[in-house]
Amino acid sequence: MKKLLALLALFGAVTFTAPAIAQDKAAEPAKAEAPKAAAAAAAEMPAAPAAPAAAATPAPMPNKGDVSWMMISTALVLMMSVPGLALFYGGMVRAKNMLSMLMQVFVVFALVTVLWCVYGYSLAFTEGNAFFGGFDRLFLNGTFDAAKGEFAMAATFSKATPIPELVFVAFQATFAAITCCLILGAFAERVKFSAVLIFTVLWFTFSYTPIAHMVWFWPGPDAYTAANVVDAQNAKAGLIWQWGALDFAGGTVVHINAGIAGLVGSYMIGKRLGFGKEAMTPHNLPMTMIGASLLWTGWFGFNAGSALEANNSAALAFINTYLATACAVLSWSLGEWMFKGKPSMLGAASGAVAGLVAITPAAGNVGIPGAFVIGTLAGFVCLWGVNGLKRMLGADDSLDVFGVHALGGILGALLTGVFCDPSLGGPGFVSDWVTGKVITAGDYSIAAQVWTQAKAVLTTIVWSGVVAAIAFWIANMLVGLRVTEEEEREGLDVNSHGETAYHM
Repeated sequence: MKKLLALLALFGAVTFTAPAIAQDKAAEPAKAEAPKAAAAAAAEMPAAPAAPAAAATPAPMPNKGDVSWMMISTALVLMMSVPGLALFYGGMVRAKNMLSMLMQVFVVFALVTVLWCVYGYSLAFTEGNAFFGGFDRLFLNGTFDAAKGEFAMAATFSKATPIPELVFVAFQATFAAITCCLILGAFAERVKFSAVLIFTVLWFTFSYTPIAHMVWFWPGPDAYTAANVVDAQNAKAGLIWQWGALDFAGGTVVHINAGIAGLVGSYMIGKRLGFGKEAMTPHNLPMTMIGASLLWTGWFGFNAGSALEANNSAALAFINTYLATACAVLSWSLGEWMFKGKPSMLGAASGAVAGLVAITPAAGNVGIPGAFVIGTLAGFVCLWGVNGLKRMLGADDSLDVFGVHALGGILGALLTGVFCDPSLGGPGFVSDWVTGKVITAGDYSIAAQVWTQAKAVLTTIVWSGVVAAIAFWIANMLVGLRVTEEEEREGLDVNSHGETAYHM
């Protein structure tokens, strides 16, 4: 406990001295005003000596529809986390660990939200290097100028179409928070609550933020003003963005990232007592079904919201999310029916999540044919992942985080490279941000794009796995990873939180 208190004190000392650093960084003239900021100033024009000064071109204003959609999307992602994910996971554990599961999701979500606003957003979405951002936005410094009443703007994917940066901050905060919560299902029912919190701080800092930066950070479309600035602007982006990998809403950043960390945790923490010998069936499947339904509903904000605008791209992501999930429910249920003799409610709920995961990187990057194929394959592939592959790996991944999230994310990421092809009904991608030109069917190379997607997948697997192993090791050294045998048998609800979910 003394080590834990010392660690928290050190963290507090660092974070409360951070505003001064942020102010110094913000004062540097070479730094961009905001990540993905829209260019606002017009080029200077020489004026005749007697002529009045030319009026400055007004900065583009946010569209109220875009802003409204993004705030709604943010609320939807919050809903899919608490209560959605919490109930989905909570229903699948045994009754004696129900509150423990809810508590872990609830508190980790809150913890990561705070860390995101302190330093995570700055590390992920400001200019730095190919792996990490900088410190310009520590404590959200610079996003709002109270003296002037001015809000900083963040770019979308269309020129001169900004949204308030604070809206983007909030939207991305929900992504960071739910990613860390997803990991918790892999080692449910035997981990110390203190170890969960220590691991979360470390993994969020050194795995989530750099991968988010590598995949999603770029200067924004308004930075591409002429052909001669393209190379310089590209060099400011994250490494995986520079490669040209496509990840619409987080196949790599969220699902593969979390799934790999979960698998590492399940190995390092070890199997539950009685695993493979005692029945460990879900205690409340109706609750799991409610959680899965909330996940499906909230995922529209997750995927369609990632368009950052209320536009055609959001509409495509919306219907793809809807359709692929339905396909995965049917294919998972059919697979169970064929190989196990009966389709289960747990299988249908798991199939829905598998479809949602797989379509996430592809949501706005593929057409309707791609949604059909990705969703259908996700059901079958993830069903194998939580049965055959799980036995091969020999891990006690309690709630199948790896089999659904990592495997589904890998499938979706790779198939994005296939079905983005306009000849297969995909929208293609912008090949020239100066003119906004979209690549055509004749110029699209499936092999080249799939290879790029594979590099992004492999990078995420290695990075997340290494960071997770180190983070779990540190947590184990500080407080230990696992509760005692007696506490595990009695249940984490009483022993970790002094409560019980049910009084009968």
